[in-house]
Amino acid sequence: MSLARSLPDFPWDSLRAAKQRAAEHPGGIVDLSVGTPVDPTPDVAVKALAEAGQAPGYPTVWGCPRTRDAIISYLERELSSVELTDENVLPVIGTKEVVGWLPQLLGVGQGRSVVHPECAYPTYEVGALVSGARPVPLDDPARVPDDAGIIWINSPANPTGRILGLEELRAWVAAARSAGAVLASDECYAEFGWDAEVLSVLDPRVNDGDLTGLLAVHSVSKRSNAAGYRAGFVAGDRSVIAELIAVRKHLGMMLSDPVQAAMRAMLADQSHVDEQRERYLGRRRTLRSALEQAGFRIDHSEGALYLWATRDENCRDTIDWLAERGILAAPGDFYGRESHQHVRIALTATDERIAAAAARLTQ
Repeated sequence: MSLARSLPDFPWDSLRAAKQRAAEHPGGIVDLSVGTPVDPTPDVAVKALAEAGQAPGYPTVWGCPRTRDAIISYLERELSSVELTDENVLPVIGTKEVVGWLPQLLGVGQGRSVVHPECAYPTYEVGALVSGARPVPLDDPARVPDDAGIIWINSPANPTGRILGLEELRAWVAAARSAGAVLASDECYAEFGWDAEVLSVLDPRVNDGDLTGLLAVHSVSKRSNAAGYRAGFVAGDRSVIAELIAVRKHLGMMLSDPVQAAMRAMLADQSHVDEQRERYLGRRRTLRSALEQAGFRIDHSEGALYLWATRDENCRDTIDWLAERGILAAPGDFYGRESHQHVRIALTATDERIAAAAARLTQ
């Protein structure tokens, strides 16, 4: 059997009919089904990318020292990280690459399990399947299996927007260390906590100053509207970072020098992130109010770029209801077997399209 045939169907393929129906609306489709940024990439990034355009040589897998310094400065400044050295950090080619390939890169394959949230971004499961490991959807750190090689957590979470509290994070750290597993914390939405404090596994309140077995996974895609740059980084246990570097050298997995320059500029500038937060807060208020007026209940959603909404019916019925109004959302069954009564509604649309959706919901 080919690898492709062993994987789940690509979930967005099942939205074709709903997308077509939504596109037939007289006012055009409002596509809130994906988390793709639509606002401009900050000028500091575009300028840095252009100025670094002369790059005839190969970059290094570990990234240049200035990139590592920029990552460390950002983490210590914005996320209260424990003190880091450049041996604790590694730039990567977008964080979906890490999510999809981490089991393979760390040799977690057949006979091992990869734990991930029960309601989760599908690539955690796919990454496990590609490596031959057993994906285990699990929300209880007390039930981590003995054969766990990697444990994924995600806060703020995609799709639910849930933010894990301090004691929950500490419990996951303890569970991973007890099992001898790497705890990989997907923190790509860390800049977008709305109703609760966002904590990193790098925070000493979480890890007691010890990074053993811990990885934090970060991206500039959402915070800086730079998904097309494919730029991210991981930080944590230096021995795990060293293993990733050693394997990635053989595979040529390296972030280009111009993109590294752009990422350094983005990480050094917080003002554009503050502006983007305000944009999303405005869209969140508009959409949440309209959805609640239309009879939806919003669960979790205290962070990230989504509203986790339900009408207490099958999510596919909700998708059809929205499509009739020209709105496309992501059905909850994309994200787990227990999520079939919710839909994920993204804030990543222009103010005009968000306003159009709100008007249709409240008519």
